[in-house]
Amino acid sequence: MDERQKELLKEIVESYIKTVRPIGSKALCKKFKLSSATIRNEMAVLEKLGYLEKNHVSSGRVPSEMGYKYYVENLMKPKELTGDDVLKLQTIFKNNELAISDTINKCVEIISEITHYTTVVLGKSSIENTLQKVSIIPIENDKIVALVCTNKGIVENKQFSLEENISVDELVKTSEIINKMLVGVPITEVSQRLEYEIKPIIAARIKQYETVYNIFYDAFNDFSKKNEEHVFFSGKSNLLNQPEYNNVTEIKKIVSKFEDESLVRKIEEKEQGINIYIGEENEFDDSVTVIKSKYNIKGQEGTIAIIGPKRMEYDKVVAFLEYLNKNLSNDDK
Repeated sequence: MDERQKELLKEIVESYIKTVRPIGSKALCKKFKLSSATIRNEMAVLEKLGYLEKNHVSSGRVPSEMGYKYYVENLMKPKELTGDDVLKLQTIFKNNELAISDTINKCVEIISEITHYTTVVLGKSSIENTLQKVSIIPIENDKIVALVCTNKGIVENKQFSLEENISVDELVKTSEIINKMLVGVPITEVSQRLEYEIKPIIAARIKQYETVYNIFYDAFNDFSKKNEEHVFFSGKSNLLNQPEYNNVTEIKKIVSKFEDESLVRKIEEKEQGINIYIGEENEFDDSVTVIKSKYNIKGQEGTIAIIGPKRMEYDKVVAFLEYLNKNLSNDDK
């Protein structure tokens, strides 16, 4: 493929992404300052090479899967994000009250809203997380916060209202026992050890031990639920609003796939970097493109994926994921 053909392919792909209309030779004559016959000949070459294909309802041509793939690998440059886009994401990054998982989820919600594509987060906690410390922080007369920290820097907190007969001192004593006996224990084992090792000890030392025990049990249980494997969707209906999905059969097919968790789990990314899977290259559906990025931040790992039609704004989506990766890796939560 020569330089002119590359420029022609780039223009055809980007025009089709914007207009969803097959591109004819006349539409390209003015931009390239070439005759209609010359443009037609070049388009015929690109079609023969497999980068374009004829649309069945007109004489115009549209990009093939091979054409999109060549475009993203050789011709596309990530688009610069607008100031508004950056501001929306920065608002999330600067919110220090959010856990890492909540930061990721809120960011993909924004990306879904801006791009009008479907976003998915497949998250799982690292099995290497062990308990580093549990702390009790009084915040008001009858309220405390239980803070759970891991060796990988994951911090979760849960607020409790205390009954009149429970003192903060008893909770602090219990936290000291837990820290003495369970620091270094894998988070997945803490609840069980709490039941069989800690509960008998506090039963002998603390009057209202059942209530105190339940506070710590609830704190660890809440931590486990937040950090176990999860699937977070945003903008499921966005994909269905694309022109490609204008009949009931296609809509039903995509909806059923969104509801199939085992299929959604296959979206998980194992490779580093931002990876683009077009049509038959992805295991989700051959009518879509899935752009994925793996993350691993302070012991929390998973996949961020954006699902759209093959006629996707690749430059914009890649720019968002690059920005997200850069800011998440710099996040000091």
